Amino acid sequence: MKVAVLAPVAWRTPPRHYGPWEQIASNITEGIIKMGAEVTLFATGDSITAGKLNAICDTGYEEDRTQDAKVLECLHISNLMEKAGQFDIIHNNFDFLPLTYSGLIKTPLLTTIHGFSSSKIIPVYKKYNSRGHYVSISNADRSPELDYLATVYNGLDTRDFQFYEQPDDYLLYFGRIHPDKGTAEAIDIAKKSKRKLLIAGIVQDTNYFKEKIEPLLCADVEYIGHAGPDKRRELLGSAYALLHPISFDEPFGLSVAEAMLCGTPVIAFNRGSMPELVKNAQTGFLVNTVDEAAEAVGWLRQISRADCYDWANSQFSSDKMVKDYWELYNRVLD
Repeated sequence: MKVAVLAPVAWRTPPRHYGPWEQIASNITEGIIKMGAEVTLFATGDSITAGKLNAICDTGYEEDRTQDAKVLECLHISNLMEKAGQFDIIHNNFDFLPLTYSGLIKTPLLTTIHGFSSSKIIPVYKKYNSRGHYVSISNADRSPELDYLATVYNGLDTRDFQFYEQPDDYLLYFGRIHPDKGTAEAIDIAKKSKRKLLIAGIVQDTNYFKEKIEPLLCADVEYIGHAGPDKRRELLGSAYALLHPISFDEPFGLSVAEAMLCGTPVIAFNRGSMPELVKNAQTGFLVNTVDEAAEAVGWLRQISRADCYDWANSQFSSDKMVKDYWELYNRVLD
């Protein structure tokens, strides 16, 4: 089987620090190679893969801001589509734009919908509903206007994580610094529960950081910047719990799965895909308010870290994800 995997070109695949879509595209690519397929990864030129790499740019537009994002995206997508006949199937991890080529090529296009940036993009998916093969990353993130082939949860390489039986006493916020992700709420939760909070992640909203986060930084609320793979594992594994007080219906939460892969329970606001990721009162707690989250910190001692680890391994491993996609590839080709 000859497979083309289309990754975004915002960041390297796999990313150095931030880039969830790129990370999943990488995990799919490397896993499908192990299944015996001949895989070509379409990504930035500095990307790393055991397969073939095809690129129209040296680095991503988020890592080299002199580049125009739309120009790079057009060149990147068209580069693959002009070579579509060389592949048995194309796995699109690049949102809706590649769909606009699907009526012009014969190669089946399977699209993982990593979330809807806006309801305004749904008409594109609807236009290609009859010929597209759509996969959701959670049941919560499905549009009633679309047909889906399956739901496949994002999968992580479990070798990148390890079980931490004895945590430290700090709480952790791990993610982009943005109102949607609830950084300020995490600070409130930590203060109400009288726990130290570490904040790790890229600053995506500078004004929000300067106005809502930076003034609250102190000895008990520490911002440590973005964390690479090694630092990420240590931070997540040593945390008493991960705080995930999101203010939007998140399609999937990679940091939630990552924390549990280290045995760390999660306190998350009960929105979007969180009920699918967190088993309430078993691998963490689903709450609705800052006060409920602060109260839940006191209940964490009843959570088994081994249960968190086992649950995440059974549901959110790259091996499981790749197996699920492999079955879908064969179903589409049959």
